[in-house]
Amino acid sequence: MTYHAGGSWPPPAPRAPRRTAGRALGAVAAAAIVAATLALMAAVPHEVAGHAIAAPDADAMPDRQDAKPVRKLSGNPLLAKGVALGPVSCDLPDLSRDAEQLKTFYTTLVGCLKQAWQPALDKAGEPNLPVKVSVTLPKTSACGSAPSREEAVAYYCGGDATIYAPTEWMLSDAGLSRARHLATLAHEYGHHVQRESGILDAASTEMGSPEPTSDADKAVVRRIELQANCFGALFLNAAADRGSISRATANAAVADYGRADDSGDHGTRANQLAWAKAGYTGAGPAACDTWSAPADQVS
Repeated sequence: MTYHAGGSWPPPAPRAPRRTAGRALGAVAAAAIVAATLALMAAVPHEVAGHAIAAPDADAMPDRQDAKPVRKLSGNPLLAKGVALGPVSCDLPDLSRDAEQLKTFYTTLVGCLKQAWQPALDKAGEPNLPVKVSVTLPKTSACGSAPSREEAVAYYCGGDATIYAPTEWMLSDAGLSRARHLATLAHEYGHHVQRESGILDAASTEMGSPEPTSDADKAVVRRIELQANCFGALFLNAAADRGSISRATANAAVADYGRADDSGDHGTRANQLAWAKAGYTGAGPAACDTWSAPADQVS
């Protein structure tokens, strides 16, 4: 598979010594998997990444009575042809260094993400529960101990369906760059979509050890992370040139996924950007099927 960026693509921005990492955390029903954590370490200078396993009792938590996650990877209904996000016009407030105003920005953005993903999850017959946003870092959450600042600047917890984006961490990494904040939150919401669809739960069963120390486990992690980049870029395309997200800002947010060193947990810099471009130019989640991609495209 070859991925192309549609239209004019902005030239790569200078690489800065920065880190934009995320983790998606959660507990799964089986006791053996509850202990599993995909310890995803951020690459330098930049990475939008995640730590991802599924939430407990996912079948019992749909927001539509007939909507249930499907614990499949490449065969997941969300990745079928004809499934697509809906266009969405996001009226986002200005970014601010004030914690409450930043939370308002994130909460508004997450509402746009939910709206854009709703048609796809409806078509797939899968749930789309609300996501909470926290700009403070708890010592522990439904996913256990919080990561360190060196591991992540934001993370998603499937156990309480919350994106944790601590104000100090986010601002030190992204400043007031709207594109970087969009890229990070869209990636973390991509982990939420993986959780709701059943992809995370199915992926966790592929893990052979409690920690992703084996090459096989890291390969699963890379497919999770690269798909979250692709899912994030699907949203950016759905929102570009509508509301307060210009096409130029969306382009910059997609390019932001490619400013990382090669990583054993998250893939090469080229592949991180390639999967983001695949989502940005794709017709729907089918463009993000990392699970059936050959190994060299998820390396």
